[in-house]
Amino acid sequence: MFGAKKVLDEKTALDDSNPPSFIQEKEDAVFGKVDENGPNFRDLGEWGALVLMTKSNLGLGVLALPTVFSTLGIVPGIICIVVVQSIIAYCSIIIGSFKIRHPEVYGLPDAGGVVFGRIGREFLYLVYCILLVFITASALVGLSTALNAVSAHGTCTAVFIAVAAIAGFLVGSLRTLGKVSWIGWAGIVSIVASIVTLTVGVGVQERPPLPAPQEGPWDKDLKIFGNPTFAQAMSAINIIVFSYGSTPIYFGIVSEMKEPRKYARMMVVSIKFITVLYLVIGSVVYFYCGQYIAQPALGSAGVVLKKVCYGIAIPGLLASLTIFVHVSGKNMFVRILAGSKHLQSNSITHWATWLGCTGAATVGGYIIASAIPIFGSLISLIGAIICPLVCIIPYTLMWWHDHWRYVPVGERKGRRVFVAVVNAVFFVVGVFLMVGGTYGAVVDLVNTTAVNGPWTCADNSGSV
Repeated sequence: MFGAKKVLDEKTALDDSNPPSFIQEKEDAVFGKVDENGPNFRDLGEWGALVLMTKSNLGLGVLALPTVFSTLGIVPGIICIVVVQSIIAYCSIIIGSFKIRHPEVYGLPDAGGVVFGRIGREFLYLVYCILLVFITASALVGLSTALNAVSAHGTCTAVFIAVAAIAGFLVGSLRTLGKVSWIGWAGIVSIVASIVTLTVGVGVQERPPLPAPQEGPWDKDLKIFGNPTFAQAMSAINIIVFSYGSTPIYFGIVSEMKEPRKYARMMVVSIKFITVLYLVIGSVVYFYCGQYIAQPALGSAGVVLKKVCYGIAIPGLLASLTIFVHVSGKNMFVRILAGSKHLQSNSITHWATWLGCTGAATVGGYIIASAIPIFGSLISLIGAIICPLVCIIPYTLMWWHDHWRYVPVGERKGRRVFVAVVNAVFFVVGVFLMVGGTYGAVVDLVNTTAVNGPWTCADNSGSV
């Protein structure tokens, strides 16, 4: 049904130490001939890849993670973050090995085509497009939140979202990830400086801003173990999943790397760095603010530091938006011009298609960001419905395709069986997160939109 494939021998199935090289080929399997007559889509270095992988996650999740500890409690929160991080790291490793085995793959939809034919390709293309639109929207919401905070809600949130969309389109239309990676460097410095400032600020302040009591005794209500409802717990877990929700973007990153074999090392460094930062920042901010954490968290340090933190974070939030607009546009661009001479040229068709794709990605994100302008509800919804489908479930099936599907029954033993069981468990976890998380996200979204509707002028930068 899905097309015949060659049986992989034991060495090919289990050993990626000597994968076939496609780096020296004159004709790239995705972009065709890369030369001086067009953009160099294979100019991304290993450190640039590290920055893009880190920045694509860092900046969205860190703004919401402290609320996870408030809902689940410190111990369950830490456990959930570590478990999700471990699953995502495993799935991300599969991205690198699958790309090397199948160099014609550019994105997650192409991988779906390899595993399940046209039906798999089209289904994952649809889901991946939805993810890209939603994370672009979330980046727009984050940037509008910063503009609201810095300007003391100087105008309608809808206006700030529109301003953010224009900026994202202009910067995100750079054609190669190699050039975008420089923006990523500035973004990481910006967002790390912002959250360190926040951490110091909440540590030295006497108490959090309103709605915390400003006089007399106050109760942080710190929880070692929380007592949430099922919907509340799943909404919190959705936030964790979304904080690693840029995993499928890694396909595009490894596709534009000069040396794709270095991808796995950089990816592991990136995820470890992000996880440590999430745990430290999330737990410290929760310890000092307790139940009075603002959402997003940069509003937890008082009026003045709130403006300072968001002001410092603006370049970082713009960098995230740039990456998402670029990747969203590139996803459509490569599909439209695949096999055409215009993909790797400086023709009018090339430029018109490229700008049209980044423009469409921006407009799609703007519509979603304006319709659901509340940060926490938006990322919870994405984390529930979309992220398991693109961050966990497909990679277990990619492993099955390369390491089990065409392997003779007699060779299915030992380590291979163990890894197969691990993938089956991760597949079930992904399905559970999608089904259970959707319930929690819908409950949360219904409750939130009852207060703040679409295209609102309301301030979305948290309590002050």
